[in-house]
Amino acid sequence: HVQLVESGGGSVQAGGSLRLSCSVSGYDLASYCMGWFRQSPGKEREEVATIDTDGGTHYTDLLKGRFIISKTDAMSTVNLEMNNLRPEDTATYYCAAFSDCAAPVHMWTEFGYWGQGTQVTV
Repeated sequence: HVQLVESGGGSVQAGGSLRLSCSVSGYDLASYCMGWFRQSPGKEREEVATIDTDGGTHYTDLLKGRFIISKTDAMSTVNLEMNNLRPEDTATYYCAAFSDCAAPVHMWTEFGYWGQGTQVTV
């Protein structure tokens, strides 16, 4: 049974930092591309960052330099460090796993594994 559980969300003032974690169970973390996504009310879900099986990372251009994705295969965790947070970063953040890092969001949504989300309020 594949399960992803996010933690670390909360409220923070603008300019502050948060670290989100995603605990993975039921499959080998090293076998999947892992990603963080976010969604605000009334907006479409958007990709934040992905990390592939070799540790290669990709960030949405607008977030590059402020957010850092990392993973620890042995610990089965994927993290998202968020710095210099802005009010527009307010959203529910989701951890997900899929076979293709380059796939569009709708493919992740339809075929990937997802956590329940964690709220971040700036």
